[in-house]
Amino acid sequence: MRKLFLAGALALFGAMSAQTFGLKAGMNVASVTKGDGSRISLNAGAFMNMPVATNFSIQPEVLYSGKGAKIKEEDMKATAALDYISVPVMFQYNALPNLYLEAGPEFSFLLSAKAKGDGESLDIKDSVNSFDFGIGLGAGYFFTPQIGLTARYVAGMTEVDKDNSGGDKRKNNVFQVGLAYKFGK
Repeated sequence: MRKLFLAGALALFGAMSAQTFGLKAGMNVASVTKGDGSRISLNAGAFMNMPVATNFSIQPEVLYSGKGAKIKEEDMKATAALDYISVPVMFQYNALPNLYLEAGPEFSFLLSAKAKGDGESLDIKDSVNSFDFGIGLGAGYFFTPQIGLTARYVAGMTEVDKDNSGGDKRKNNVFQVGLAYKFGK
């Protein structure tokens, strides 16, 4: 039993020493299902990549992510600016040495929600769900061991509006593209 524990501890230590950390930042093109247009915003944060097998790794991230959409109702044009802290957990497959494919869940927590238009800003946080869940699919390519290009689409699974009395099931959808930088190896 002691040998099994020791072997497990050594394997865990080896996995911990093989992980890499990094930063990423880029552009979001966000929309809401049944929305009128896209909101351009940014995403930025940190990640940790943990190899679990030869070609597989898990990459949890913590990101600021701007979501929302353009809104057109009668004579009004506005932007719903929904800002989140997102925690994606991506399962990555290294298809080539520098190219990976990824998929996984994204858990997002609302920071602020504003409707902006005609030089005015209205806080709408009370009418927006404070939690958002999505499924992400993406890919990345590292030009050097440290610098890479990333792309991901996150399809929202939960409704944005707290009160859905109108029957519209609006969900966040976001396409992300950006740069990643790995520290170390």
